[in-house]
Amino acid sequence: MLIAGFPAGSWGTNCFVVAPGPGEECLVIDPGQDATEGVEEVLREHRLRPVAVLLTHGHIDHVFSVVAVSLTKNIPAYIHPDDRELLSDPAKGFGLPVGQQLFGGLTFGEPADVKELGDGAVLRLAGLQLTVDHAPGHTPGSVTFSAPGDADVPPVLFSGDLLFAGSIGRTDLPGGDHPTILASLARVCLPLPDETAVLPGHGPTTTIGRERVANPFLTGLSAAPAPRRGL
Repeated sequence: MLIAGFPAGSWGTNCFVVAPGPGEECLVIDPGQDATEGVEEVLREHRLRPVAVLLTHGHIDHVFSVVAVSLTKNIPAYIHPDDRELLSDPAKGFGLPVGQQLFGGLTFGEPADVKELGDGAVLRLAGLQLTVDHAPGHTPGSVTFSAPGDADVPPVLFSGDLLFAGSIGRTDLPGGDHPTILASLARVCLPLPDETAVLPGHGPTTTIGRERVANPFLTGLSAAPAPRRGL
């Protein structure tokens, strides 16, 4: 698997481009502020052809460039329905006074083709298989994307703002809830193998094993059983 990432914009949001390998189709995850140039650079370097944009949640630092990327590449954007309204009204994710200060006079909208993500959905796109887990707490519609590993590559979790190296996503913004994010961490993250690589929405890459023993928000949690899902 080829994974190329870079921090985008003033918030330093990690944007990832994921593909089976060079010269293949790819997915763009969380194109944040001013991410279009970085995405284009990765596409040129690895000769990739994007087929979809995946969004871990609807905060503006993760979706700022989704319309531009979707429009120029004529590809759909995927988001959980509980965060879909943030695409056209990002101020709702920050509360009225702060939202007006940040976005007053700016106009936002949805991409032309928006597809909604469901908990447990398995996305088979660009020759990849990613499992969607609804992981609310940072926002109501936060999700993670996980890819299985094999003999040569460990499993991968694109955690968005659920889990960081040494920390977790904030819960003091509208739609955030601390007990809910702890429940999401116990259900989504802790059952994963220790070798799972965690690619978060901000900051450096880590592993589930490292966070299990060193992250103060996880050390007191017990893994919750994963829900049973039909075929």
